Amino acid sequence: MSAVPVTGSSPVRVREVVWTDFDELREIYYHLYEERDRGDPIGITLYSEERPSLADEVLWFAGGYRKVLMGEAVWSVAERDGHAVGSCEIHRLGATATSEQAHVGVLGILVHADHRGTGVGSALLRHALTAAREKFEVVRLSVFSVNEGARRLYERFGFRPSGHGPRAVKRGGTYFDEEEMILLFDDGAAAPANH
Repeated sequence: MSAVPVTGSSPVRVREVVWTDFDELREIYYHLYEERDRGDPIGITLYSEERPSLADEVLWFAGGYRKVLMGEAVWSVAERDGHAVGSCEIHRLGATATSEQAHVGVLGILVHADHRGTGVGSALLRHALTAAREKFEVVRLSVFSVNEGARRLYERFGFRPSGHGPRAVKRGGTYFDEEEMILLFDDGAAAPANH
């Protein structure tokens, strides 16, 4: 991976994803596997036991990028010193813009370990949710119950608990519960100005 600076004090710039973000976003995701293997509480679901192949990651990125180009998703990227340090994607739940669930977006966020707790998550959410208001009426997400910092962040942006999934994730021999959270844009919820 290109050297991602480990300075929480340099400014964060958030913008829409571009094709050239692939390598750095892939490496941030791959780093989660290293964190998991060290026993770090990463608080995000990994969808395979082994790190996905480069071919799998190309398919993932191309699919997400295609959704953005088609207006089916919002994908924000945070960068510091010219390097991607995180991303937030909100994709349409419904299969098409005319499906009965087309008004619902599903949020996923990823921040490099060295940049967590430095305002990157807030900046990503602010940018992505602002763009999502034009596409969706509702945004949903799942978060590990033990990830209290993330849950507090989501609540600051207007998300409210909407359900509990016991033993939703099994990592090795350990189970993690998940909390479902929802943001209704027509409910008067507004993203905080600056956090």
